[in-house]
Amino acid sequence: MRALAGWAVRAAAGLLTAAALGHTLWTGVVEPGTALAFGTLVALGELARRDHHPARAGGATAPAGYGRPAPLGSAGALAYALLGHNAGHPTHHGVLQTVAVVVAAALAGTVPHIARGHGPALDHVARRVLTVAFAAACFQPLYNSGQLGERLGQGPYLVLFLLLLLGLTALCDAALAAATAGARTGWPYAPLLRDELRALPGAGSAICATGVVMALGVAVAGLWALPVFSVPLLLTQMSFHRIAAVRTTYRQTITSLARATEIAGYTAPGHARRVAALSCAVGRELGLSERELTVLEYAALMHDIGQLSLVDPVPAGATASLPAAEARRIAELGGEVARQTGVPAEVAVIVERQADPYREQPVAARIVRAVNAYDDLAGGGRHPGGSLAALEQLRLGTGRDYQPEVVESLARVLARGGRGRVVPVPPG
Repeated sequence: MRALAGWAVRAAAGLLTAAALGHTLWTGVVEPGTALAFGTLVALGELARRDHHPARAGGATAPAGYGRPAPLGSAGALAYALLGHNAGHPTHHGVLQTVAVVVAAALAGTVPHIARGHGPALDHVARRVLTVAFAAACFQPLYNSGQLGERLGQGPYLVLFLLLLLGLTALCDAALAAATAGARTGWPYAPLLRDELRALPGAGSAICATGVVMALGVAVAGLWALPVFSVPLLLTQMSFHRIAAVRTTYRQTITSLARATEIAGYTAPGHARRVAALSCAVGRELGLSERELTVLEYAALMHDIGQLSLVDPVPAGATASLPAAEARRIAELGGEVARQTGVPAEVAVIVERQADPYREQPVAARIVRAVNAYDDLAGGGRHPGGSLAALEQLRLGTGRDYQPEVVESLARVLARGGRGRVVPVPPG
């Protein structure tokens, strides 16, 4: 079903693009100067885009919300879709020309990115086509028929209408983004949609507000308003780039710290990254938000860092088979080490409480404990019965050590091929 939704979004965008380009080539471009100005703005916005995709540990798919369309290009596309007047003169471009100009400009702006191997995913292009078409279809027919001017005029009611329309367009884009991400990753739709909606008050609101201001500014002052209103959003986009770069560097630092136990010979190679990747998949299955998944990833990467304080390493680094008191002592040491590294306090709390009974743990600690135990048992082939028997052993410990919902979510992730394994989920 999720794959079908993603295919339907791409198919709809492809058909709409073909119809828009065909119609525009057949009838010619109406008001080519205006089309060129907005097309240039969209292309420049795409050229200024620099995607940061800090993929999760273990090569897991990047979280929802990354790889968004360029803010400047998105605002310019929406402004063209909502453009009614140009310096006081009515415009006559319709829905299909709007889509054609935006698609052509976006493709032109992505050529350098494609040449460097960083072109946008097909899903992002499909979203751009459908969201712009939605906004134009809601505005252009009403404007061209004169009904919009008769009912709202050119005053504050028109501004409120445009803001409402852009809000609906942002919701449409969030729904499409969640659908395509679900088709690409197989993750549940509801938490993906929730993450997209949570991102709207930030960059989404800036894009929508700038789109409205651009459309209204061009209506009064003409095309000269475009560069004036583009500067603030361009500066905002540059700030987002810096923030994304800092987050990427921070994640790389956490990953390097997590490898310290492997380099020192306390844990098996790749153990921390396997636990982090599988923990994120289980967290997504349980509906954790994007921020909660980030905290979970950091804690999973650092869950064994307390072993650096031990004089004698744990055999094979497997803490799941240790006595409860020893496992708790190592976890508390790990929490202290994590605090000294400067990670958020909630990450240190998850690390130090991963050995507690699951009813006393936060959700992230429950996930890390179960996944760590699974990897300790099955990751190195230490369990004689293989991965399925390791999972069954976790089920036997659901009375105290492992939360049943977490273990069953882990089983579902593994059944879908998590970590390259296919583990059948028993009936019932």
